[in-house]
Formats: sequence, structure tokens, C-alpha cells
Amino acid sequence: MAAALPLSERVTLAGPAGALEARIETPPDLREVTRFGVVCHPHPLYGGTLENKVVYTVTRAFHDLGMPTIRFNFRGVGQSAGSFADGVGETDDALAVIAAGRERWPGASLWLAGFSFGGAVALRAAATAHPERIVCVAPAVKRVSLEGVPPPQCPWLIVQGDADDVVSPRDVRDWAAGLPNPPQITLLPGVEHFFHGKLAELREAILRFAGQASPSTPK
Repeated sequence: MAAALPLSERVTLAGPAGALEARIETPPDLREVTRFGVVCHPHPLYGGTLENKVVYTVTRAFHDLGMPTIRFNFRGVGQSAGSFADGVGETDDALAVIAAGRERWPGASLWLAGFSFGGAVALRAAATAHPERIVCVAPAVKRVSLEGVPPPQCPWLIVQGDADDVVSPRDVRDWAAGLPNPPQITLLPGVEHFFHGKLAELREAILRFAGQASPSTPK
């Protein structure tokens, strides 16, 4: 029997460059919210939106874990106001969405995620937002500036395909290896950037990480 679909609400959130188009989704029959997820989409100039299938897959994995989520369009995408800001303005967008989530679910801890460009933006936002967990899918660590950005202090996961020709697996591994709190890296064989035919493996990797990560104090 298929799992029940989450309750979906299309909303407009206040952002630093104007309104941000967003979707809030809540697992059915969820009685208490102790954590929530925010998921950032890939590059706005190359078709990235909140409807991206990898973003959707990460979101559904979070629903499997019993948390509501917010996925949203960065400035200049869909109905969101503003224009592309090279990852810096998009970080501010993510922080605004996180603030909205914390207002909606006071006391709930944050799980922050992103794919490609959105993965790097999530890392930038984490320095201010202090999430409980981070999930980065093929983070574009060479395309978005992370200079001077402190690495996450919480448990975090990178899921990377070893056949990715957009974000180099070697670049990601080399970058992560030099960090004081390196992530858990799940390298999926034969998987390219957009996880064609491999979304189930991505979802399972996130669920395994959630089961392995040790409890930490909510921020």
C-alpha cells in the first residue's frame, strides 16, 4: 500500500528581495513537530526550481522521517521576486525561509538540505542557522563561494554520484577531506548528477544517515 501523500500548502514568505514562493508539506496525522526540513533547489539560471525531482526526493525522505518541510524558489525563480545573486542573496533567501519555519514551529530543530547549487547554499546558510542535521546532494563546492564559511558542526551527509559530470566527485571528496568536521559521504556507483533512475537509492541513503546520526541538542 502506498504511503499517504503529505498535506501541501502553497504559501508566500517574506524574503530579503521580496516575496518568496514556497510549498509547506506536512506528513498526514503528524501530531507533534519536533523538527522540520528546509530544502534548497539547484542553480536558478539552469532551470532549478522547487519542483526539481531531486529536491522532491529529499523532501519525501524527510516526510518518511516524520517531519514537515518547506521547499521554496530562490529569488527570481517562479513567483519569487528579485534576481539571481550568485549564491550570496540566495543564502539570505534560505535564512528567511528558515526563520519562517522556526516561527511556524517554535522549538523544533532544523534539518537543512540542498541539491547542487542549493547544497552549497545550504552550507553557507548553516553557518548562521546552526541546523541539527545537514544533507547535501552533489554540492557545488567549486561553483558557489564557500571561502570563509565555517564547516557545519552537526552530523552531516553528502550523497554524490561517482558518474557526476557536473559536480566532480573528486572535487567534493578533496574539499570535504580538509574540513575539521568532515561529513559522512555516500558515493553511489554509476549515478550521474540528476540521479536518473536512482532516486530510490538517494532516498535510502538519507534514511540510513538519519538512523545512524547520533542525537544532538536542538538549536
